[in-house]
Amino acid sequence: MWRYVLRRLIYMIPTLLLITVAMFILLEIMPGDPLAMYMENPNLTAADMERLARQLGLDGPLHERYIKWLARFVVGDWGYSFVTRRPVLDMIAERLPNTLVLMAAAYVLTLLIAVPAGVISAVRQYSVFDFATMGSAFVCLSVPTFWLGLVLIMAFSVHLRLLPAGGMATLGAGFSFADRVRHMILPVAALSMQSAGVYARYVRAGMLEILSQDYVRTARAKGLKERVVVYKHAFRNAMLPFITVAALQLPDLFTGGVVTEMIFTWPGMGRLFWDAATRVDYPVIMGVSSVTAILVLLSNLLADILYAVVDPRIRYE
Repeated sequence: MWRYVLRRLIYMIPTLLLITVAMFILLEIMPGDPLAMYMENPNLTAADMERLARQLGLDGPLHERYIKWLARFVVGDWGYSFVTRRPVLDMIAERLPNTLVLMAAAYVLTLLIAVPAGVISAVRQYSVFDFATMGSAFVCLSVPTFWLGLVLIMAFSVHLRLLPAGGMATLGAGFSFADRVRHMILPVAALSMQSAGVYARYVRAGMLEILSQDYVRTARAKGLKERVVVYKHAFRNAMLPFITVAALQLPDLFTGGVVTEMIFTWPGMGRLFWDAATRVDYPVIMGVSSVTAILVLLSNLLADILYAVVDPRIRYE
């Protein structure tokens, strides 16, 4: 197993390399220019623009610029922001913990809602609970994240005045765990509702397929309790396809956080990426995109490892 994990980690290196190449090319051909903000200054001459391009590393051919960026990237020098002139790695290190806290809370809440709902819906197929749960899941899937976030703000912040509309903490107040939790409730709810709808449908479909298998009917015929049949014989096997979805959609909470963090002014990676994209800040965009790519690759590896944990019959060589 450990040999397989090590081999997969080694395979991630060329994959990540190809992703960074694609991102570098996309940034080159996309509309916008980091020097556009300086072009509006009538006092800058052509020589000044050339000097700025040289200082920002935008004066050479594409392949030379990529090789220079990659050489610095692998040693931990991710460059400097064109806008703030701060090290990109410091900016990411400052924002990443905020996003990880938000993602972890949203992911745990999603699983706590989706897994029991999907299992009960499958066991009680065509019941009132099943119709209500799946109907709610379709509604959650249909609601855009930005619209849901605005509705939550209008309902709980503007009208009811129960929760803060944005931010990570109350301005001017010292650190308080309860205050942080209050600020997290709305963005976590916005992130969790759509994911919970997706996961609940996958859990229900997997459970229904397993519950119709012959060995499940045999277990029931032997007189085993329904709880034993469902949770010992059916649940673990039904989790295999769900693990794929749950693990591979981990980065979706990060990308979905772009919209959520903007709406709730959460100082995380999503907001950092949005600000960098609107300012055509190439080093920050490359840094955030690289972190996202690493998360996607690690999520694939996590899915394979969880397969072997859930089903002992699976062995990786």
